[in-house]
Amino acid sequence: MKEFSLGLDIGGTKCAVILGRGEIPEKCDETFIIDKIIFPTNQPRGWEAVMFDFFNSIDTILNRNGISSDNLIGIGISCGGPLDSVEGVIKCPPNLPDWDEVPICSLLRKKYGVKVNLQNDANACAIAEWRFGAGRGYNNLIFLTFGTGMGAGLILNGRLYSGTNDMAGEVGHIRLEKNGPEGYGKSGSFEGFCSGGGLARLAKALLSEHTKKGGKSSLSELAKKSDGITAKSVAMAAREGDELALKVYKICGDKLGQGLAILIDILNPEAVIIGSIFERSGDLMIDSVKKTLRKEALSHSLECCKIIPAMLGDSIGDFAALGVAFA
Repeated sequence: MKEFSLGLDIGGTKCAVILGRGEIPEKCDETFIIDKIIFPTNQPRGWEAVMFDFFNSIDTILNRNGISSDNLIGIGISCGGPLDSVEGVIKCPPNLPDWDEVPICSLLRKKYGVKVNLQNDANACAIAEWRFGAGRGYNNLIFLTFGTGMGAGLILNGRLYSGTNDMAGEVGHIRLEKNGPEGYGKSGSFEGFCSGGGLARLAKALLSEHTKKGGKSSLSELAKKSDGITAKSVAMAAREGDELALKVYKICGDKLGQGLAILIDILNPEAVIIGSIFERSGDLMIDSVKKTLRKEALSHSLECCKIIPAMLGDSIGDFAALGVAFA
């Protein structure tokens, strides 16, 4: 019986092999994940060495759970793009500089004899929230990463939409302002305003102006430290009532609302599910998000769309890889 699923999560810092169950339960929780092995990517050693670790980890996780590849419904792979999901080829993502034209799906199919699916990490996370999390029951939804970067996964008419060459959902590249924090290689972009790095850069820029005018902020001391200002530290300062930090999150919320309005007007989704920073700190920006949405989005489209924080938290990478196995 095909009782199990296998997920591979490939990142620039670490990789994981996740063993899950072979059927999606009506109510999903951590019991869906049976076992997991994590190992460092260690990029300089090259993709072949990393694949060797993947093969060893897969064999280990199957053997210690008494499972053969005959018991797998398939293998799902979540990896940063660009990639070719149809051919199953990774095409040199920025965080994996050596991974140029790696035919990962055929390598795994050849060894294990099972179906292997590949998706970029934003699409994989969209599948995860759709299958296991906050997106259950929706046929049209947008998932926004809102973490290190800003990307989207699109579920349209009950199917993942990845575009002509897997480039659909690169919403972080949308320019919202002529000038502003840089993200995705473009100043004033959606990612520039709405990402971890973007929030930190915005806070630093406003802090300089703020202090020149004689203003005070707890972020001033953080700016002198080696780890500096981060999205997390800005959120902590905002929760303590820091005026500048609250302003940063208000601006971020305005720009998030502006970006959401574009997506809602074009795609008319039932829900937009937002992960990472919004999942943890959405309360600091939701009022400005809603205010901007009411101003910018078409009312008929906005009325039928819910803005929802992601549900899967730190486990989303595991569920993303496993979700791709079911795709």
